[in-house]
Amino acid sequence: MLIAQLTDTHIRRPGTLAYGVVDTAIYLEAAVAHILALDPRPDAVIVTGDLTDFDDPEEFARFRAIVAPLGLPLFPIPGNHDSSAGLLAAFPEIAARCSGGRVNYVVEDFPLRLVMLDSTVYGRPHGTLGEEGLAFLDAALAAAPDRPALVSTHHPPFLTGIRHMDVQNLFDAPALEAVLRRHPQVVGFTCGHVHRAVTTTFAGIAATIAPAPAHSVSLALDPDAPPTFHMEPPSLSLHLLEDGRLVTHRSFIGSFSGPHPFFGPDGKAIGTPG
Repeated sequence: MLIAQLTDTHIRRPGTLAYGVVDTAIYLEAAVAHILALDPRPDAVIVTGDLTDFDDPEEFARFRAIVAPLGLPLFPIPGNHDSSAGLLAAFPEIAARCSGGRVNYVVEDFPLRLVMLDSTVYGRPHGTLGEEGLAFLDAALAAAPDRPALVSTHHPPFLTGIRHMDVQNLFDAPALEAVLRRHPQVVGFTCGHVHRAVTTTFAGIAATIAPAPAHSVSLALDPDAPPTFHMEPPSLSLHLLEDGRLVTHRSFIGSFSGPHPFFGPDGKAIGTPG
């Protein structure tokens, strides 16, 4: 199974730029074209929050229009720039998977179970799962102890060293860790929010932050550094379930020289002396 992960697309209304600089729609269009060109094509796409910049119905509609050519199952959760209500209104097919006002649901359609969790706190940049989300996760994992699962939130539950982002993390991370440690079938955890590719371990499992397809939060590890962003090469995460193990690749979006062969028709490495 192959999963593409988009995050932090920050789509705005036509004619407006994120932070006065970034036409996020163009970058999402490029990401869609990139996913469509992958071989093999992913089985599904997860979107770990901040689909929009201002939780605007027009922004959600524009997001949906841009990703429509994918023709793939799409499973989003909200970020702090979205709202639970806004996402549920924009995605009635996701609302049908949820109960209550939170975007917590499980996708059972594939060899890898996708447990999608709503970590938003309306109007605030940080996240929490709350008792409801934690109980949902615990019950969802307990229901299928023999099936591998990937757990997704928007907010990271671990420090990255980028202080202005770390103060906006998942505030109930210890409780999340306790739940995950009870369920060894979880093969990975992934999130967004930081606009950078980050890899660590959390609750004894591989944990990743997916990069953004547009602007990147600056890699500023000085705790006094101001919040800034760079226009680094855009990319996305690809999660491959192979032999019961989840392998995550960073896939850069764009046109690059290649593929170039290592070996010639004679079977020798190209450029071998003599």
